[in-house]
Amino acid sequence: MIDEMESKMIPKGRIDLIGFGRLGLRTGINLIQVHRGGPVEIGAFDGQKISGSDIIFTLMGAKEGDYKTDFFKQICTHDKDYRKIISIPEYVNEDNLDLIKGDVVVIEIAGGNTIPTAASIIKHVHSYGGKTIGTAGIFGIGDTEVTAKDISEFDDSNPAVNELRAAGITENHTIVTTNKFIRDMEPVTPYMLDKVAEKITEISLRELNDIYD
Repeated sequence: MIDEMESKMIPKGRIDLIGFGRLGLRTGINLIQVHRGGPVEIGAFDGQKISGSDIIFTLMGAKEGDYKTDFFKQICTHDKDYRKIISIPEYVNEDNLDLIKGDVVVIEIAGGNTIPTAASIIKHVHSYGGKTIGTAGIFGIGDTEVTAKDISEFDDSNPAVNELRAAGITENHTIVTTNKFIRDMEPVTPYMLDKVAEKITEISLRELNDIYD
């Protein structure tokens, strides 16, 4: 009985991480450590190279100048048949959307106005039946609740949510957020990133289970 159950708890499906900075790496590390389940493939998309300011990368032994996604592939030491990392050291744009093939796609891009790119990714993933998760404000010193729910359940107080809705994303997209932004004058802190990454990981795995179980 137990042997039969264990045989069913093998990695399945693919999760794509779009944007592989401080939050993306945390989510990726969570996912590659999942045992008795989780994804068999993880796609990591980011054209940025590691700099001296990427402390979490350098703390883990990364070399400055290497691509962030290649470092992720390097630290995943599983047998490739068990869990494979697909490193794509490119920024996602309209010309390479077809590289995104995840059953679950997590959008963790930052810097500048990311809404148009996020909206294009979400529409592409929904076109083939995939599930999407993204963020909408992850600032916060502490004592800040991490909220996770479908975009259709938010009120109009979150400006990033409002911009996504204006871009045509009104439902079937999960948002994880502290509801704090630059305007709140609180920094992005490592421990809040840990909380956000944990919530994103949890939702990603639940979505994957819903697809394959």
